[in-house]
Amino acid sequence: MSQKKSPRFELRSGNVDALLLALQTADMAALRDDLLSRFEATPDFFSNDVIALDLRALESDDEVSLDAVIGTLATLKARAIGVVARPAQHEWAQRFGLPLLDSQSRRGLRDAAEAAEAAERAERAAAEAAAEQSARDEAARAAAQSATEAAVKAAIQQAQTLLIDKPLRSGQQVYAQGDVVIMDVVSYGAEVIAEGNIHVYAPLRGRALAGVKGNTSARIFSTCMEPELISIAGIYRTAEQTLPADVLGKSAQVRLADEKLILEAIRMK
Repeated sequence: MSQKKSPRFELRSGNVDALLLALQTADMAALRDDLLSRFEATPDFFSNDVIALDLRALESDDEVSLDAVIGTLATLKARAIGVVARPAQHEWAQRFGLPLLDSQSRRGLRDAAEAAEAAERAERAAAEAAAEQSARDEAARAAAQSATEAAVKAAIQQAQTLLIDKPLRSGQQVYAQGDVVIMDVVSYGAEVIAEGNIHVYAPLRGRALAGVKGNTSARIFSTCMEPELISIAGIYRTAEQTLPADVLGKSAQVRLADEKLILEAIRMK
């Protein structure tokens, strides 16, 4: 029987973007606590992202209950879609109803090995052609990455700035798809979440979470920095860590550099 193309569906190869959660411990209770501690304060951080569980860093004899981490991710509005594992881990990893996936890094290693074998068999002209193709692929990836970054920046710039000219009381929460400007006090127990920057022209005493969709260029500004918690792109700091004397209660900004929060006083002249 001849195989004809169906007008009702189409099968084709493709790539699906997913986060990769690398498990570094077999202690699922400790892992759950760490995940909740870091992301529970930002309920929209994952926004129904799909996540693959990378088990390769676990010891060969570590058989863990993936149900615990799958449930924790569901609590954080994320969904586990599969596992990346070593061959010795395949049997027990599949007991939890998740398919085995191949990571991009493993595909890259396999492709490199196949390219090396082909280069050994190929003549000089074939090797030069492969090198030229690799250069074209790299240029295409760089162009695609540049276009993606430009699109993200454009989307952030186009997002309307949210302006709030009244106090935020304890228990109140504000979410802005772009920047947010607040002209009055953010009280203890209040929460400000923004995909862009946060500007508070008054005392900031509650929680301020900027760049929650991964915008590492986002910043937090306040004319009186006294926060319970500050966070940029998921990197956070709580009031348990006392702010520097030149920042606490003064005009200051918070920015991210090398995955570390930098707090700087703003000099008013």
